[in-house]
Amino acid sequence: MPKVNLVWVPPSTTVAELAQAGFSPGLMSAGLGTVTPTQTYLDVGAGNRVFNSLYDSGIPSEPETELECGAWFEQAVKRAGSAPDEIEPGLLARRLQQAGMGAVGQGPSACPLGIDLSGGFFDSVGEGKGLLVDSSAPLSLAARIAEGAVEKSGLAIAIARPTGKTDDPVPIGIAGPGFDGDLTSDTTRTDGYVASTDIAPTILDHFGLDVPSQMSGQPIRAEGSVDPAGIEARGARMAVVSHRRGPVIGLSLLAWVIAAALPALLSRGALAALAVRLLGLSVVYLPLMLLAGAALEPAEYPEMLLVMIAAPALAALTLKVLPGYRALAVAAALTVCAYAIDAIAGSPLSSLSLLGPNPGLGVRFYGIGNELEALLAVLIVGGIGAGLAGFAPRLSAGRCAAAFLAIGLLFAAIFASGEFGADVGAAIVFPAGVAGAAVAVTGGRRRWIVLVVAIPLAVLGLLALADLVTGANSHFTRSVLDAGGLRSLGDVAQRRLQLSGHSFTRPVLLVALPVVAALAALAWWRRDRLSAWVRDYPAVRAALIGAVVATVVGTLANDSGALLLEIGSAYLLVLVGWAWAEAGRSARAA
Repeated sequence: MPKVNLVWVPPSTTVAELAQAGFSPGLMSAGLGTVTPTQTYLDVGAGNRVFNSLYDSGIPSEPETELECGAWFEQAVKRAGSAPDEIEPGLLARRLQQAGMGAVGQGPSACPLGIDLSGGFFDSVGEGKGLLVDSSAPLSLAARIAEGAVEKSGLAIAIARPTGKTDDPVPIGIAGPGFDGDLTSDTTRTDGYVASTDIAPTILDHFGLDVPSQMSGQPIRAEGSVDPAGIEARGARMAVVSHRRGPVIGLSLLAWVIAAALPALLSRGALAALAVRLLGLSVVYLPLMLLAGAALEPAEYPEMLLVMIAAPALAALTLKVLPGYRALAVAAALTVCAYAIDAIAGSPLSSLSLLGPNPGLGVRFYGIGNELEALLAVLIVGGIGAGLAGFAPRLSAGRCAAAFLAIGLLFAAIFASGEFGADVGAAIVFPAGVAGAAVAVTGGRRRWIVLVVAIPLAVLGLLALADLVTGANSHFTRSVLDAGGLRSLGDVAQRRLQLSGHSFTRPVLLVALPVVAALAALAWWRRDRLSAWVRDYPAVRAALIGAVVATVVGTLANDSGALLLEIGSAYLLVLVGWAWAEAGRSARAA
């Protein structure tokens, strides 16, 4: 069988240039966050990767000569053993050698890939069987290799050399039989986007070899037509998500708080309830406006104005049309349903939203991310409670519990299914929240209490069954069902716990944690007052309890615990503020 050529072309190479050179183009996530080129090469050779914070040491200093490669590689293997995952540097090369195929190369990528350097230099466009790696090839040579791969049923993979300066994806191209469109894989499920861990499975798949369970990547394929302009536009949007989140979301929230505080203060509290309602609905509509921003893809300041102005305007319109809890219920429903529809469609907008999964980080490429999981969990259970209070206030406790469970589990299925959102956290957090609300609304009956534990477990079981039957091949299937034993499952649990603990040390999140703690203490101290605000609305009281359950469970079960705690608490504050405003209105009416 003809060989595979893996060539690293100049960093300045663009997606369009690779397409012109005869490759199916795409962008490749080079690592989890910003990593060094050497870490990218190690990840490619292992077909797997974890955050650098999970290793107990940094990458050893690069070998100065080829003779030092062996000792350096041993250190890299030892370092990989400290990570809570089956990271095996050089696994691709070993698998090829076990199948009787050669793997030779040259340049700085060869040693981290586990390539045998004794082969020296080679003719990149000649005959052969196995893997040939060139760490510094001009684009013209890559074009010749691509032409030869098409003619001789080989495979040519050209990747722009990573610089390690940013977490931006790097251009990649593949030429060979079947590659005549934009690149994608089951890792990303995004047109024109693949991950560094997908390279090794692609090479093994080309040779008809099984992909080892230690590799988390998936074989790359080509779909549709070649569209380098579309890929570059998508990459440009992904590149701004991380640094645009703070200004657009943070400044919008600050503007809304000031706009709510001023009339409340100037009116000596007379307009406080209205200001709280407008502020609360604006926060509820915030994710919806960010989804609109993903559809329009404006520049930073237009996107900021879209969010800052449109969300309060929609909030004011909602309050004008709908009274009381109905306004909160409709706002929550519009936001949650918009993301649910996008998830069913394959999350084309969520993945580009400022509150989306942030593909640039390299962890999740489709579905919903941790930020959306946290706020949707509260909006789902809170929206159901508000809807029951506003539209069906006389519904029996049992039927309210059934409504919480039916609606909440429907959204859990949408956001957790491998065919749609593929967010395993949604299969745990959403059911836990609505089950907690169902228990609360029925007065804590013993048969309902079992639901808090039983329902999330049942949803996980159904999710696993759906993945296996439909072949969705979601992250849940690959990381849990195909983990390869209790040790691997333990690695998954350890990795998530370590990342969750690390999230509480991040400076940006650490600033808000004292505020969350203070609010929690205040809520416990004044719990009787809180209970009085919702005494006439048992469904809202149940929703608040369910939202607390969802936030706590999400914090404990997620690898970004601090983030879920803070976002969940912020949306809980919206529910509490609305309850206060409604309690005041009811008192004045009486």
